Amino acid sequence: MLLGGLGLLATSTLPFLAVSSALPRRSRPDQVALDPFIADVQRRTFRFFWETTNPENGLARDRFPSPSPSSIAAVGFALTAYPIGVERGYVTRRAARARVLATLRFLFEAPQGPDRLGMTGHHGFYYHFLDMTTGHRAGDSELSTVDTALCLAGVLFCQSYFDDLADDDEAQIRELAEKIYARVDWRWAQVRPPAISHGWSPECGFLEYDWRGYNEAMIVYLLALGSPTYPVEDAAWSEWTSTYDNSWQTEFGQPHLAFAPLFGHQYCQTWIDFRGLGDTYMSGRGIDYFENNRRAVYAQQAYAIANPHGWKDYGSDVWGVTASDGPADVEREYAGKVRMFRSYAGRGAVGPDGYDDGTLAPTAVLGSIPFAPEIVIPTIRELHRRYGEHIYSDYGFLDAFNPSFDFDVPLVHGRCIPGFGWVASDYLGIDQGPIVAMIENGHSGLVWRVMRKNPHVRRGLERAGFTGGWLTTSET
Repeated sequence: MLLGGLGLLATSTLPFLAVSSALPRRSRPDQVALDPFIADVQRRTFRFFWETTNPENGLARDRFPSPSPSSIAAVGFALTAYPIGVERGYVTRRAARARVLATLRFLFEAPQGPDRLGMTGHHGFYYHFLDMTTGHRAGDSELSTVDTALCLAGVLFCQSYFDDLADDDEAQIRELAEKIYARVDWRWAQVRPPAISHGWSPECGFLEYDWRGYNEAMIVYLLALGSPTYPVEDAAWSEWTSTYDNSWQTEFGQPHLAFAPLFGHQYCQTWIDFRGLGDTYMSGRGIDYFENNRRAVYAQQAYAIANPHGWKDYGSDVWGVTASDGPADVEREYAGKVRMFRSYAGRGAVGPDGYDDGTLAPTAVLGSIPFAPEIVIPTIRELHRRYGEHIYSDYGFLDAFNPSFDFDVPLVHGRCIPGFGWVASDYLGIDQGPIVAMIENGHSGLVWRVMRKNPHVRRGLERAGFTGGWLTTSET
Protein backbone atom coordinates (compact mmCIF):
# COMPACT_ATOMS: atom_id res chain seq x y z
CA MET A 1 0.00 0.00 0.00
CA LEU A 2 1.73 3.16 -1.22
CA LEU A 3 0.21 5.48 1.35
CA GLY A 4 1.28 3.43 4.35
CA GLY A 5 -2.08 4.03 6.05
CA LEU A 6 -1.41 7.73 6.28
CA GLY A 7 -4.98 8.95 5.98
CA LEU A 8 -4.08 11.73 3.55
CA LEU A 9 -6.61 14.04 2.00
CA ALA A 10 -7.73 13.34 -1.52
CA THR A 11 -7.51 15.80 -4.37
CA SER A 12 -10.72 17.64 -5.18
CA THR A 13 -13.18 16.06 -7.55
CA LEU A 14 -14.98 19.30 -8.39
CA PRO A 15 -16.01 19.32 -12.08
CA PHE A 16 -13.71 22.09 -13.27
CA LEU A 17 -10.71 20.21 -11.89
CA ALA A 18 -11.42 17.06 -13.83
CA VAL A 19 -10.54 18.33 -17.29
CA SER A 20 -6.82 18.36 -17.56
CA SER A 21 -4.63 15.77 -15.93
CA ALA A 22 -3.87 12.15 -16.64
CA LEU A 23 -2.16 11.76 -13.28
CA PRO A 24 -3.76 9.27 -10.86
CA ARG A 25 -6.54 10.48 -8.61
CA ARG A 26 -7.51 8.84 -5.36
CA SER A 27 -10.73 8.50 -3.42
CA ARG A 28 -10.85 10.02 0.05
CA PRO A 29 -9.66 7.44 2.59
CA ASP A 30 -11.01 7.07 6.11
CA GLN A 31 -9.07 9.06 8.68
CA VAL A 32 -6.56 6.80 10.44
CA ALA A 33 -3.61 7.27 12.73
CA LEU A 34 -0.46 8.69 11.24
CA ASP A 35 1.98 6.12 9.95
CA PRO A 36 4.61 5.64 12.70
CA PHE A 37 7.51 6.82 10.53
CA ILE A 38 5.72 9.97 9.35
CA ALA A 39 4.57 10.60 12.93
CA ASP A 40 8.19 10.40 14.06
CA VAL A 41 9.25 12.90 11.39
CA GLN A 42 6.52 15.32 12.46
CA ARG A 43 7.26 14.94 16.16
CA ARG A 44 10.99 15.49 15.75
CA THR A 45 10.44 18.47 13.46
CA PHE A 46 7.94 20.00 15.89
CA ARG A 47 10.56 19.74 18.61
CA PHE A 48 12.85 21.96 16.54
CA PHE A 49 10.47 24.85 17.10
CA TRP A 50 9.53 23.99 20.66
CA GLU A 51 13.09 23.50 21.92
CA THR A 52 15.16 26.03 19.93
CA THR A 53 12.78 29.00 20.00
CA ASN A 54 13.35 31.67 22.66
CA PRO A 55 10.43 31.08 25.06
CA GLU A 56 10.64 34.62 26.43
CA ASN A 57 9.84 36.37 23.16
CA GLY A 58 8.83 33.55 20.81
CA LEU A 59 11.59 34.27 18.29
CA ALA A 60 12.41 31.21 16.18
CA ARG A 61 15.91 30.58 14.89
CA ASP A 62 16.81 30.93 11.25
CA ARG A 63 19.05 27.87 11.64
CA PHE A 64 20.31 25.48 14.32
CA PRO A 65 22.73 24.40 15.75
CA SER A 66 24.87 27.04 14.03
CA PRO A 67 24.54 30.40 15.79
CA SER A 68 21.97 32.50 13.99
CA PRO A 69 19.47 35.33 14.38
CA SER A 70 15.75 34.77 14.31
CA SER A 71 13.95 34.59 11.00
CA ILE A 72 10.62 36.41 11.16
CA ALA A 73 9.21 33.93 8.63
CA ALA A 74 10.29 31.05 10.90
CA VAL A 75 8.28 32.74 13.68
CA GLY A 76 5.18 32.33 11.52
CA PHE A 77 5.94 28.66 11.01
CA ALA A 78 6.57 28.22 14.74
CA LEU A 79 3.21 29.79 15.56
CA THR A 80 1.63 27.34 13.14
CA ALA A 81 3.41 24.38 14.69
CA TYR A 82 2.21 24.99 18.26
CA PRO A 83 -1.49 24.19 17.74
CA ILE A 84 -0.44 21.16 15.69
CA GLY A 85 1.55 20.08 18.75
CA VAL A 86 -1.60 20.40 20.83
CA GLU A 87 -3.65 18.28 18.43
CA ARG A 88 -0.90 15.65 18.23
CA GLY A 89 -0.41 15.55 22.00
CA TYR A 90 3.17 16.81 21.93
CA VAL A 91 2.36 19.70 24.28
CA THR A 92 -0.67 20.80 26.26
CA ARG A 93 -2.99 23.50 25.04
CA ARG A 94 -2.01 25.53 28.11
CA ALA A 95 1.70 25.34 27.25
CA ALA A 96 1.12 26.19 23.60
CA ARG A 97 -1.17 29.06 24.56
CA ALA A 98 1.53 30.52 26.81
CA ARG A 99 4.15 30.28 24.07
CA VAL A 100 1.85 31.89 21.50
CA LEU A 101 0.89 34.66 23.90
CA ALA A 102 4.54 35.45 24.65
CA THR A 103 5.23 35.60 20.91
CA LEU A 104 2.30 37.88 20.09
CA ARG A 105 3.05 40.19 22.98
CA PHE A 106 6.57 40.59 21.69
CA LEU A 107 5.45 41.15 18.09
CA PHE A 108 3.00 43.84 19.17
CA GLU A 109 5.15 45.61 21.74
CA ALA A 110 8.54 45.50 19.95
CA PRO A 111 9.78 48.91 18.75
CA GLN A 112 8.77 50.08 15.29
CA GLY A 113 10.21 53.05 13.47
CA PRO A 114 12.53 54.32 10.72
CA ASP A 115 15.76 54.26 12.76
CA ARG A 116 18.54 52.01 11.55
CA LEU A 117 19.26 50.52 14.97
CA GLY A 118 17.11 49.35 17.87
CA MET A 119 14.00 48.66 15.78
CA THR A 120 12.10 45.44 15.11
CA GLY A 121 10.04 46.79 12.24
CA HIS A 122 8.40 49.77 10.58
CA HIS A 123 4.83 50.49 9.43
CA GLY A 124 3.78 47.16 10.91
CA PHE A 125 6.27 45.14 8.84
CA TYR A 126 9.19 43.27 10.40
CA TYR A 127 12.82 42.94 9.53
CA HIS A 128 13.81 39.68 7.87
CA PHE A 129 16.24 38.80 10.66
CA LEU A 130 16.08 39.78 14.33
CA ASP A 131 18.43 39.35 17.25
CA MET A 132 17.28 36.30 19.20
CA THR A 133 17.47 38.10 22.54
CA THR A 134 16.65 41.77 21.95
CA GLY A 135 14.40 41.22 18.94
CA HIS A 136 16.00 44.20 17.20
CA ARG A 137 17.08 44.23 13.56
CA ALA A 138 19.98 41.87 12.96
CA GLY A 139 22.79 43.18 10.77
CA ASP A 140 21.64 45.06 7.70
CA SER A 141 18.62 42.86 6.96
CA GLU A 142 15.75 44.36 5.03
CA LEU A 143 12.21 45.09 6.12
CA SER A 144 10.66 42.17 4.25
CA THR A 145 7.10 42.13 2.96
CA VAL A 146 7.03 38.41 2.19
CA ASP A 147 8.67 37.30 5.43
CA THR A 148 6.29 39.54 7.35
CA ALA A 149 3.36 37.94 5.50
CA LEU A 150 4.57 34.45 6.44
CA CYS A 151 4.75 35.56 10.06
CA LEU A 152 1.25 37.05 9.83
CA ALA A 153 -0.14 33.82 8.42
CA GLY A 154 0.97 32.08 11.61
CA VAL A 155 -0.49 34.92 13.68
CA LEU A 156 -3.89 34.60 11.98
CA PHE A 157 -3.84 30.82 12.32
CA CYS A 158 -3.45 31.21 16.07
CA GLN A 159 -6.17 33.86 16.10
CA SER A 160 -8.63 31.34 14.68
CA TYR A 161 -7.36 28.28 16.54
CA PHE A 162 -7.46 29.71 20.07
CA ASP A 163 -11.20 30.28 20.09
CA ASP A 164 -12.19 29.57 23.70
CA LEU A 165 -14.51 32.45 24.55
CA ALA A 166 -14.23 31.76 28.27
CA ASP A 167 -10.43 31.85 28.47
CA ASP A 168 -8.84 35.26 29.04
CA ASP A 169 -5.49 34.27 27.53
CA GLU A 170 -7.11 32.99 24.35
CA ALA A 171 -9.13 36.20 24.12
CA GLN A 172 -5.88 38.14 24.41
CA ILE A 173 -4.31 36.02 21.65
CA ARG A 174 -7.19 36.91 19.35
CA GLU A 175 -7.01 40.61 20.23
CA LEU A 176 -3.24 40.84 19.79
CA ALA A 177 -3.40 38.99 16.48
CA GLU A 178 -5.97 41.47 15.23
CA LYS A 179 -3.85 44.44 16.28
CA ILE A 180 -0.66 43.02 14.76
CA TYR A 181 -2.34 42.33 11.43
CA ALA A 182 -4.35 45.55 11.31
CA ARG A 183 -1.24 47.64 11.95
CA VAL A 184 0.51 46.58 8.73
CA ASP A 185 0.40 49.45 6.22
CA TRP A 186 0.35 47.57 2.92
CA ARG A 187 -0.28 50.77 0.96
CA TRP A 188 2.98 52.23 2.24
CA ALA A 189 4.76 49.28 0.59
CA GLN A 190 3.16 50.09 -2.78
CA VAL A 191 5.88 52.41 -3.94
CA ARG A 192 5.01 51.48 -7.55
CA PRO A 193 1.28 50.72 -7.24
CA PRO A 194 -0.61 48.52 -7.64
CA ALA A 195 2.37 46.18 -7.10
CA ILE A 196 3.83 45.59 -3.63
CA SER A 197 7.54 46.08 -3.05
CA HIS A 198 9.89 43.33 -1.91
CA GLY A 199 10.87 45.50 1.04
CA TRP A 200 12.65 48.52 2.45
CA SER A 201 15.76 49.41 4.39
CA PRO A 202 16.61 52.57 6.34
CA GLU A 203 19.87 52.89 4.40
CA CYS A 204 18.51 52.58 0.84
CA GLY A 205 14.75 53.03 1.02
CA PHE A 206 12.50 50.73 -0.98
CA LEU A 207 14.05 47.81 -2.82
CA GLU A 208 13.99 48.08 -6.59
CA TYR A 209 11.83 45.01 -7.22
CA ASP A 210 8.11 44.40 -6.78
CA TRP A 211 6.31 41.11 -6.23
CA ARG A 212 4.79 39.61 -9.35
CA GLY A 213 3.87 35.95 -9.75
CA TYR A 214 4.36 33.12 -9.68
CA ASN A 215 6.32 32.54 -6.44
CA GLU A 216 6.06 32.39 -2.67
CA ALA A 217 4.55 35.88 -2.37
CA MET A 218 0.94 34.89 -3.13
CA ILE A 219 0.40 35.19 0.61
CA VAL A 220 1.56 38.84 0.50
CA TYR A 221 -1.18 39.89 -1.89
CA LEU A 222 -3.93 37.85 -0.26
CA LEU A 223 -3.21 39.30 3.18
CA ALA A 224 -2.83 42.80 1.73
CA LEU A 225 -6.21 42.49 0.02
CA GLY A 226 -7.78 41.18 3.23
CA SER A 227 -6.54 43.97 5.48
CA PRO A 228 -9.28 45.64 7.54
CA THR A 229 -7.29 48.89 7.77
CA TYR A 230 -4.85 49.37 4.85
CA PRO A 231 -6.13 47.15 2.04
CA VAL A 232 -4.58 47.41 -1.39
CA GLU A 233 -6.84 47.88 -4.39
CA ASP A 234 -8.35 44.94 -6.27
CA ALA A 235 -6.05 45.66 -9.21
CA ALA A 236 -3.12 44.44 -7.13
CA TRP A 237 -4.08 40.82 -7.81
CA SER A 238 -4.21 41.42 -11.56
CA GLU A 239 -0.76 42.98 -11.29
CA TRP A 240 0.45 39.91 -9.39
CA THR A 241 -0.85 37.52 -12.08
CA SER A 242 0.26 39.72 -15.01
CA THR A 243 3.47 37.73 -15.55
CA TYR A 244 1.96 34.25 -15.13
CA ASP A 245 2.12 33.42 -18.84
CA ASN A 246 5.90 33.71 -18.66
CA SER A 247 5.94 30.91 -16.09
CA TRP A 248 3.59 28.43 -17.78
CA GLN A 249 5.66 25.32 -18.47
CA THR A 250 5.03 22.00 -20.20
CA GLU A 251 8.41 20.43 -19.39
CA PHE A 252 8.50 16.89 -18.05
CA GLY A 253 4.94 16.10 -19.00
CA GLN A 254 3.10 18.46 -16.65
CA PRO A 255 1.55 21.68 -18.00
CA HIS A 256 1.56 23.98 -15.01
CA LEU A 257 2.43 27.38 -13.64
CA ALA A 258 6.02 26.78 -12.65
CA PHE A 259 8.36 28.13 -10.04
CA ALA A 260 11.63 26.23 -9.96
CA PRO A 261 12.12 25.82 -6.17
CA LEU A 262 9.28 23.79 -4.67
CA PHE A 263 9.03 26.08 -1.62
CA GLY A 264 7.36 28.67 -3.85
CA HIS A 265 4.51 26.23 -4.40
CA GLN A 266 4.30 25.23 -0.75
CA TYR A 267 4.38 28.40 1.34
CA CYS A 268 1.01 30.00 0.64
CA GLN A 269 -0.73 26.62 0.56
CA THR A 270 0.65 25.79 3.97
CA TRP A 271 -2.20 27.94 5.29
CA ILE A 272 -4.80 28.15 2.51
CA ASP A 273 -6.73 25.25 1.00
CA PHE A 274 -7.01 26.02 -2.70
CA ARG A 275 -8.88 22.87 -3.70
CA GLY A 276 -11.76 23.99 -5.85
CA LEU A 277 -10.92 27.70 -5.55
CA GLY A 278 -10.44 29.54 -8.83
CA ASP A 279 -9.27 33.00 -9.77
CA THR A 280 -9.56 34.38 -13.29
CA TYR A 281 -6.20 33.09 -14.51
CA MET A 282 -6.23 29.55 -13.15
CA SER A 283 -9.89 29.01 -13.95
CA GLY A 284 -8.98 29.93 -17.52
CA ARG A 285 -6.37 27.17 -17.46
CA GLY A 286 -8.95 24.67 -16.21
CA ILE A 287 -7.21 23.85 -12.92
CA ASP A 288 -6.78 25.30 -9.45
CA TYR A 289 -3.60 26.10 -7.51
CA PHE A 290 -3.74 22.82 -5.61
CA GLU A 291 -3.79 20.83 -8.84
CA ASN A 292 -1.04 23.10 -10.14
CA ASN A 293 1.13 22.10 -7.19
CA ARG A 294 0.39 18.43 -7.73
CA ARG A 295 1.67 18.77 -11.27
CA ALA A 296 4.76 20.62 -10.07
CA VAL A 297 5.57 17.71 -7.76
CA TYR A 298 5.13 15.16 -10.54
CA ALA A 299 7.28 17.32 -12.84
CA GLN A 300 10.07 17.23 -10.25
CA GLN A 301 9.89 13.46 -10.12
CA ALA A 302 9.96 13.26 -13.91
CA TYR A 303 12.96 15.59 -13.95
CA ALA A 304 14.81 13.33 -11.51
CA ILE A 305 14.03 10.28 -13.63
CA ALA A 306 15.31 12.06 -16.74
CA ASN A 307 18.30 13.35 -14.72
CA PRO A 308 19.60 15.63 -17.50
CA HIS A 309 22.75 16.56 -15.55
CA GLY A 310 23.62 13.03 -14.52
CA TRP A 311 23.60 13.57 -10.74
CA LYS A 312 24.20 10.60 -8.50
CA ASP A 313 21.18 8.57 -7.34
CA TYR A 314 18.45 10.73 -8.94
CA GLY A 315 15.38 8.69 -9.85
CA SER A 316 11.70 8.05 -9.18
CA ASP A 317 12.24 7.77 -5.41
CA VAL A 318 15.17 10.18 -5.05
CA TRP A 319 14.22 13.78 -5.86
CA GLY A 320 13.45 17.09 -4.18
CA VAL A 321 15.12 20.30 -5.31
CA THR A 322 14.33 23.60 -3.61
CA ALA A 323 16.09 26.50 -1.92
CA SER A 324 18.42 25.01 0.66
CA ASP A 325 21.88 24.89 2.12
CA GLY A 326 24.63 23.53 -0.08
CA PRO A 327 28.29 22.65 0.29
CA ALA A 328 30.36 25.51 -1.16
CA ASP A 329 30.59 28.09 -3.92
CA VAL A 330 33.08 26.31 -6.15
CA GLU A 331 33.51 24.97 -9.67
CA ARG A 332 34.58 21.37 -9.98
CA GLU A 333 34.53 18.74 -12.69
CA TYR A 334 31.83 16.12 -12.31
CA ALA A 335 30.97 13.41 -14.84
CA GLY A 336 33.24 15.00 -17.42
CA LYS A 337 31.85 18.53 -17.12
CA VAL A 338 32.79 21.56 -15.05
CA ARG A 339 29.89 22.26 -12.68
CA MET A 340 29.09 25.15 -10.38
CA PHE A 341 28.24 24.08 -6.83
CA ARG A 342 26.78 26.56 -4.38
CA SER A 343 26.27 27.05 -0.67
CA TYR A 344 22.80 28.40 0.20
CA ALA A 345 20.95 28.90 -3.10
CA GLY A 346 17.46 29.07 -4.57
CA ARG A 347 17.70 25.69 -6.23
CA GLY A 348 14.90 24.40 -8.40
CA ALA A 349 14.36 21.78 -11.06
CA VAL A 350 11.50 22.81 -13.36
CA GLY A 351 10.65 26.33 -14.39
CA PRO A 352 12.23 29.70 -15.08
CA ASP A 353 15.65 30.20 -13.52
CA GLY A 354 15.99 26.60 -12.39
CA TYR A 355 19.34 25.63 -10.89
CA ASP A 356 20.37 22.15 -9.80
CA ASP A 357 23.79 21.11 -8.49
CA GLY A 358 22.82 17.67 -7.19
CA THR A 359 21.71 18.98 -3.78
CA LEU A 360 18.47 17.48 -2.45
CA ALA A 361 16.32 18.89 0.37
CA PRO A 362 13.85 16.68 2.27
CA THR A 363 11.58 19.70 2.83
CA ALA A 364 10.92 19.75 -0.93
CA VAL A 365 9.44 16.28 -0.59
CA LEU A 366 7.68 16.45 2.78
CA GLY A 367 6.31 19.95 2.14
CA SER A 368 4.53 18.47 -0.89
CA ILE A 369 2.83 15.64 0.96
CA PRO A 370 -0.80 16.84 0.57
CA PHE A 371 -0.44 17.29 -3.18
CA ALA A 372 0.92 13.90 -4.24
CA PRO A 373 1.24 11.53 -1.29
CA GLU A 374 1.36 8.56 -3.63
CA ILE A 375 4.86 9.58 -4.76
CA VAL A 376 5.95 11.61 -1.73
CA ILE A 377 5.58 8.80 0.81
CA PRO A 378 7.67 6.27 -1.14
CA THR A 379 10.30 8.94 -1.77
CA ILE A 380 10.72 10.05 1.83
CA ARG A 381 10.87 6.42 2.92
CA GLU A 382 13.57 5.74 0.35
CA LEU A 383 15.58 8.79 1.38
CA HIS A 384 15.45 7.58 4.96
CA ARG A 385 16.29 3.99 3.99
CA ARG A 386 19.29 4.94 1.87
CA TYR A 387 20.68 7.91 3.74
CA GLY A 388 18.97 8.06 7.12
CA GLU A 389 22.09 7.38 9.20
CA HIS A 390 23.60 10.57 7.79
CA ILE A 391 20.62 12.89 7.20
CA TYR A 392 18.07 12.02 9.94
CA SER A 393 18.73 13.16 13.49
CA ASP A 394 17.29 14.84 16.59
CA TYR A 395 15.00 17.29 14.79
CA GLY A 396 14.19 15.13 11.79
CA PHE A 397 15.82 15.54 8.40
CA LEU A 398 18.84 17.81 8.20
CA ASP A 399 18.35 20.58 5.70
CA ALA A 400 19.98 19.08 2.60
CA PHE A 401 22.47 16.58 1.22
CA ASN A 402 24.38 15.99 -2.00
CA PRO A 403 25.56 12.45 -2.89
CA SER A 404 27.43 13.86 -5.92
CA PHE A 405 29.68 16.19 -3.91
CA ASP A 406 32.76 14.59 -2.39
CA PHE A 407 35.42 17.20 -3.20
CA ASP A 408 38.17 18.22 -0.81
CA VAL A 409 37.42 21.96 -0.59
CA PRO A 410 36.65 24.39 2.24
CA LEU A 411 32.93 24.09 2.97
CA VAL A 412 30.50 26.90 3.74
CA HIS A 413 28.00 24.56 5.35
CA GLY A 414 27.94 20.97 6.54
CA ARG A 415 30.46 18.19 6.12
CA CYS A 416 31.59 15.58 3.62
CA ILE A 417 31.32 11.94 4.62
CA PRO A 418 33.59 9.45 2.80
CA GLY A 419 31.54 7.14 0.63
CA PHE A 420 28.38 9.22 1.03
CA GLY A 421 28.90 12.81 -0.07
CA TRP A 422 27.96 16.13 1.49
CA VAL A 423 25.31 16.65 4.19
CA ALA A 424 24.16 19.83 5.92
CA SER A 425 24.85 20.31 9.61
CA ASP A 426 21.90 22.60 10.25
CA TYR A 427 18.13 22.61 10.34
CA LEU A 428 16.53 25.72 8.81
CA GLY A 429 13.36 27.15 10.34
CA ILE A 430 11.74 28.02 7.01
CA ASP A 431 12.35 24.47 5.80
CA GLN A 432 11.21 22.77 9.00
CA GLY A 433 7.95 24.72 9.04
CA PRO A 434 6.33 23.26 5.93
CA ILE A 435 7.22 19.74 7.08
CA VAL A 436 5.22 19.99 10.32
CA ALA A 437 2.27 21.81 8.77
CA MET A 438 2.00 19.89 5.51
CA ILE A 439 2.12 16.51 7.20
CA GLU A 440 -0.82 17.71 9.27
CA ASN A 441 -2.67 19.16 6.29
CA GLY A 442 -2.17 15.95 4.40
CA HIS A 443 -3.48 13.89 7.31
CA SER A 444 -6.23 15.95 8.93
CA GLY A 445 -6.40 19.27 7.07
CA LEU A 446 -6.08 21.06 10.42
CA VAL A 447 -4.35 24.25 9.29
CA TRP A 448 -6.58 24.59 6.24
CA ARG A 449 -9.76 23.99 8.25
CA VAL A 450 -8.85 26.50 10.91
CA MET A 451 -7.85 29.17 8.40
CA ARG A 452 -11.20 28.86 6.62
CA LYS A 453 -12.73 30.43 9.73
CA ASN A 454 -10.57 33.53 9.51
CA PRO A 455 -12.57 36.41 8.00
CA HIS A 456 -9.43 38.22 6.82
CA VAL A 457 -8.30 35.25 4.75
CA ARG A 458 -11.75 34.86 3.24
CA ARG A 459 -11.93 38.59 2.43
CA GLY A 460 -8.50 38.54 0.77
CA LEU A 461 -9.43 35.59 -1.43
CA GLU A 462 -12.76 37.08 -2.42
CA ARG A 463 -11.21 40.45 -3.26
CA ALA A 464 -8.67 38.63 -5.44
CA GLY A 465 -11.60 37.18 -7.37
CA PHE A 466 -11.53 33.63 -6.02
CA THR A 467 -14.77 31.67 -6.12
CA GLY A 468 -15.87 28.08 -5.49
CA GLY A 469 -14.62 25.49 -3.04
CA TRP A 470 -15.04 26.25 0.63
CA LEU A 471 -15.74 29.92 -0.18
CA THR A 472 -19.23 28.83 -1.17
CA THR A 473 -19.94 27.73 2.40
CA SER A 474 -20.90 29.93 5.34
CA GLU A 475 -17.71 29.28 7.37
CA THR A 476 -16.43 32.48 8.96
